[in-house]
Amino acid sequence: MAYIHSCPSPLGSITLSSDGEALTGLWFEGQTHFGSTLSGGEEDKPLPLFDRTEEWLKDYFSGRDPGAAPPLAPKGTPFQRAVWQLLLDIPYGDTVTYGRLSQRLAERMGRKSMSPQAVGGAVGRNPISILIPCHRVVGSGGSLTGYAGGLERKILLLKREGVPLTQEGRVDQRGRRSHLP
Repeated sequence: MAYIHSCPSPLGSITLSSDGEALTGLWFEGQTHFGSTLSGGEEDKPLPLFDRTEEWLKDYFSGRDPGAAPPLAPKGTPFQRAVWQLLLDIPYGDTVTYGRLSQRLAERMGRKSMSPQAVGGAVGRNPISILIPCHRVVGSGGSLTGYAGGLERKILLLKREGVPLTQEGRVDQRGRRSHLP
């Protein structure tokens, strides 16, 4: 059985989904690919997992690093899941470029290179926003490229994490380096 639950946030209504044991989705109302992994037969039901996720989100939106996420089980292709796993390695308050993310994925897969565009496509299909931090991925030179939840939300999420932004709306990369292992 699959379950859904809605909760408020400072950035708009959020819909959560679960298989009963792990979180399978988290979308802002109206975002691109909203409910992409939902079948339509989900039951709207309160679950302890949803309560735990809401507590995590409250900590996050209050500007604190919320620590370990609730159990996650995103649905996607093996390639997408490999990209989403890498997103979990980006520390709170840090960013990484699509190019660096692609290099790291290629290293993990034993390949010489990986297409940043393919990685970007998988990042954009992330079904668990915020907890799988796709908002921490930026373009070359710190440009704030697309975010399924909307560019304004991406900016606000990065600001909440203390990521310095320039007046031009880019990540200020002076003195910063990616900590992606």
